[in-house]
Amino acid sequence: MESRASALEDGCSALTESRFEQEIFMLRLILFRHAHADRPAEVDDHERPLSLRGHEEARRMGAHIAAQRLAPDLAIVSTARRTQETWSRASAAGGFAIPKVDESRIYESSAGDLLEVVRAQDPTHRSLMLVGHNPGMERLTAWLMGSGDPQAVARLQREFVVAGLAVLEFDAESWAELDVQCGRLQRFDTPATVEAPAN
Repeated sequence: MESRASALEDGCSALTESRFEQEIFMLRLILFRHAHADRPAEVDDHERPLSLRGHEEARRMGAHIAAQRLAPDLAIVSTARRTQETWSRASAAGGFAIPKVDESRIYESSAGDLLEVVRAQDPTHRSLMLVGHNPGMERLTAWLMGSGDPQAVARLQREFVVAGLAVLEFDAESWAELDVQCGRLQRFDTPATVEAPAN
């Protein structure tokens, strides 16, 4: 128990709720699940496109990201077609042009695989977005989350829905420091909880 406590004090897990309440954070990780996808016959899973519903969900979430000033410094996007289309539609709707990296390790990844991708990022990027898939996204969020907004936590616990957007904040200086329960779930937004963008 003593060694566990000292380990927590050494890294970003040594958090205080009051610091988060004051909106003092050093790193922000945004996990954006792809929007609703079609399942065409004889199409490989990696190449599944967004459905009409999915295009609208991505558009709605992109406008929301812009309105809430959540656009990251860097977007890391799975190579799967549905995630690529989600990012393309969302960034167009939000009107933000930011650096984007295509990352094959995000496709069909575990929470551990996703964490490796995040930990390897340059700390000059203070805000990162991963555009990916379940169950990895949901499991990574749960693994990193030590506290959170009660309503956001409740929504997330029900389901990390398609086009869901989890925003985690960390009192850490580098991505390599991220560890279990060291973040706060600042918000979890879904197409059902955000306003539709104006046409």
